[in-house]
Amino acid sequence: MADPPTLVATLIANPRVPSISAEAIRAASSACGGGAPARILSDGVAAEFDIDGEAADVAAALRDALAGRPIDVVVQPAEGRRKRLLLADMDSTMIEQECIDELADFVGLKAQVSEITERAMQGEIAFEPALRDRVALLRGLSVGIVDRIIAERITPMPGGDVLVATMRANGAYAGLVSGGFTLFTGPIGAALGFDEDRANRLLVEDGALTGAVAEPILGREAKLATLLELRTRLGLRPGETLAVGDGANDLAMLGKAGLGVAYRAKPAVAAAAHARIEHGDLTALLYLQGYAASEFAAPARRGWPPGAT
Repeated sequence: MADPPTLVATLIANPRVPSISAEAIRAASSACGGGAPARILSDGVAAEFDIDGEAADVAAALRDALAGRPIDVVVQPAEGRRKRLLLADMDSTMIEQECIDELADFVGLKAQVSEITERAMQGEIAFEPALRDRVALLRGLSVGIVDRIIAERITPMPGGDVLVATMRANGAYAGLVSGGFTLFTGPIGAALGFDEDRANRLLVEDGALTGAVAEPILGREAKLATLLELRTRLGLRPGETLAVGDGANDLAMLGKAGLGVAYRAKPAVAAAAHARIEHGDLTALLYLQGYAASEFAAPARRGWPPGAT
């Protein structure tokens, strides 16, 4: 009896731009040696192949074969793809914005703060002092502005609610862990269906931000510690965990997760992660686990923005 294939190659496109045509599948199959046929997970959006070989070599061959098409390629071990813990970054991952940049816009400093945010996410400067510097610029801002920002400026990343709902429906635990702020992760995490959220706490006095953040700051090492803590608490093996993020402060948790996914990430993060998604929405993380679109669960949130009915 032949040994089972050791790897699975998954092709993923954005649902808004279905790009996995029959011709693309033929090109991918040829690059993999023309072996087993593709399994279609969603017409035009996701397909997978069982393959043998070295993962890096197969991935390179597939990317060459599909060059110019908006298709993500991920090659991973076939065994143990379904995960039981999801740990997700929030800003620019589960939502499309950076919350601190939106706060800064209300004091006329969005450009200045956004530049610091970008440098911190690229890993060019240390996260913790960069956060302190940015928060200091928010001194005196009414805390009530947070509700307005969530209602008017924050939009969920497409597919995120379906990702959380489907994993939880299949017995997984979902944690939102952010270098941002609990004022945002609380309502946003609840709206997206997460089991829990962790973030930094902005200090408030007389209804206004003091310009300081509670210590210790939740950054790169705290995100990793959360992954390890939840893994232990839930009695999971390392391979049963999935982490997703986009910035340098996500690298440690991405590296220690069973599958670490860089989602539309900074170049250094994408280069270091186990997998990278540049075209697909967050349902890509379900296709990576072998879910077909027909298995997706309906999201549990009660409308958007959080608090809407």
